This record gives sequence, C-alpha cells and structure tokens, in this order.
Amino acid sequence: MLVLSVVAVVLAALACVLAGLALRRTPSRSGGDGVEALPEDVHGLRQEVAALKTESADALRHLSVVRYDAFGDVGGHLSWSLAVLDDAGHGVVLTSIHGRSEARTYAKSISSWTCEQQLSPEEEEAIEHARP
Repeated sequence: MLVLSVVAVVLAALACVLAGLALRRTPSRSGGDGVEALPEDVHGLRQEVAALKTESADALRHLSVVRYDAFGDVGGHLSWSLAVLDDAGHGVVLTSIHGRSEARTYAKSISSWTCEQQLSPEEEEAIEHARP
C-alpha cells in the first residue's frame, strides 16, 4: 500500500511540473503573437455579425397579434389580426373575423408599413405594434 501511495505522489508531482511547463510555452495576452492575433479575430467576428444583420433584414421577424370582438353579440375575442413584417415594413397582415355562424379570413400585402387596401383599426394597430 505504501508503494502505491509513493507512486501516486510522484505521478502527481510530475503532472504539476508538466502543467507548469505547458503554461510557460503558451503565449501571454500581454505581448507577442497573442495581442496581434486578437484584433484579427475581433474584426472577423464583427464582419460575421454585420453579414448576419444584413441577411436577417429581409426576415419576417416583426410580428404582432391583436385580438378583438368583431361583433357585439359574439364575445371571447375570437377575431384577430396578425402582422408579420421585415425590417423595412414589407410583409402581410392576416385577419380572421369570427361571427356566430361563420368565420372569414383576409390577407393584405404590406409595403413600407402601408397597404393599398383600406385597413381596419385592428389591422393598423397590429402593424403599429409590429414596428420596431
């Protein structure tokens, strides 16, 4: 048992020595190649982030839902308007009007935050809430 303990202590000491040598060979951030490589990495990351922002500008990522009662005799806020738009305000507004015996759904194209067709107050509200 004593032999195993001695071997374990020797191996632990050897591991500490090797770890210390490895740390000495690693370039420090305060001088040498480490500092010169860092701005290139940061610059590359900034370029990637800028490219991702450009790509995501066309994504339909701004959305808003407005729920309401379209008719006085129907409750529960079953009617809704959903605006789904990109950064420039291009996209669509979907509206579903629920009555007692039927439901109708409409889609209206949105360009630069405006629509060629007349919008209901709820559709205008959905577009306004989707605006960043």
